[in-house]
Amino acid sequence: QVQLVESGGGLVQSGGSLRLSCAASGSIFSINYMGWYRQAPGKQRELVAGFTSGGSTNYADSVKGRFTISRENAKNKMYLQMNSLKPEDTAVYSCNAYIRGCGTNIGEARWGQGTQVTVSS
Repeated sequence: QVQLVESGGGLVQSGGSLRLSCAASGSIFSINYMGWYRQAPGKQRELVAGFTSGGSTNYADSVKGRFTISRENAKNKMYLQMNSLKPEDTAVYSCNAYIRGCGTNIGEARWGQGTQVTVSS
């Protein structure tokens, strides 16, 4: 069964850094879209950063210049380097990917379980 697992969250002081990882596992034929989302308490989930279908990246305005998304296609992994963290970055961060499993004809959107990032002031 295909699954996504995030790691790397934690508690950090304002101005600090964290690196999140997302690993896809299982019988994977292909991965198209991959991206990071976050949801803060009482707020809707929002896109933080993602890869477009053309392979370029896009970022939420609030994280531009501070966060960097990257991926290792051969390992089915994706990362989010977060620098200059602010208290307003506090949220549960989840990875999302559109994955086609082996032996299937269509892909499905998959979500990881999420990892908590807390930035103290």
